[in-house]
Order: sequence, then structure tokens, then C-alpha cells
Amino acid sequence: MDLDGTVIVALGGNMAGDYGSSEALLEAALARFAQAGLPVVARSSWWSSAAWPDPTVNEYRNGVALVETKLSPLEALHTLFSIEATFGRVRSEKNAPRTLDLDLIAHGRAVLAQQELTLPHPRAHERLFVMGPLAEIVPDWRHPTLGATARELAARATVGLDARPVQAAAARLRPMA
Repeated sequence: MDLDGTVIVALGGNMAGDYGSSEALLEAALARFAQAGLPVVARSSWWSSAAWPDPTVNEYRNGVALVETKLSPLEALHTLFSIEATFGRVRSEKNAPRTLDLDLIAHGRAVLAQQELTLPHPRAHERLFVMGPLAEIVPDWRHPTLGATARELAARATVGLDARPVQAAAARLRPMA
């Protein structure tokens, strides 16, 4: 796998909507990626973590997917927003509970600082619930500006330190057809 061309999407949510569980909603969202021009080539297991900043809210499920795409970074971002809307995402206040949150973490080695999009994602490297799942599937991926690997960034994370895989270790790497 060409890690320099890797497009990384983080998935998360803490409201199941019509799906019975957050994991079921996240699986359904992943199933939509290919038809939206973002075919999944690998994905992590689902991880759980307490909601932040209010840990009394439903706990989150998070994961990471590697996708292939010919979409530009901005087109990929808009596609992710469209998928979120399909699953009932309403953007209200910051850090509010949500059905689905899709973040574009990296688009190859692109480094962008635009009003609508910053790449790599400016806070992903701090979050264990992003770097942990990423380290499961591509531990040697290097952050485009920090130079550290996903494994190193997971070990240095400062946010979401309670994040843990929900599934057994044997199910971690699941290339998609």
C-alpha cells in the first residue's frame, strides 16, 4: 500500500439514529463510501471512548477507514458532509452529540490551510480515538507535517486516553472488497 497516497477518514458517533447501535450506523455509513467515490481499502475496528467535554453523554464509537479516491481534498470533504447528512447529522453546537461525524484526516501528503479545510486535520494527532485505530491498520503511516508515525502519535496522544478497541484484536484489519 502506498502510504504517501493514503486518504484517511475518521468516523465517529454517539447516537444510533434508526440503526439500533452506533456500530450499525457506522457500518452503514462505510457501506455508502464506495458509491460516493470513496471506496474503502482498509478499516480499523470500532473503538469506544467517553464523550468529551461531557462524559455523562452516550459514549462514542470511532474508527478509521483508508479510501481511494480521485476526488480533490475539498470534493472529498463535501462528499463526507453529504454522507453525514444522509445519516441525520445536524451541525449545531461544537462537541454536541451526533449520529455521524466524518473527518478528513489526510489526503495523501497534501498540506492545506484553507478556510474550509485544513490538512492534515489539525487535531487528529492529539486524539487516541483517531491515532489508535489508524495505528491498527497502518502503524507506519507518517504525519505529513510532524513526521511521526501513527504508532508514535497514538503513544503520545493527549485527548481521549480512555479510547479502547471494542472488537477482538483478530478482527482489526479488514480490507474491503
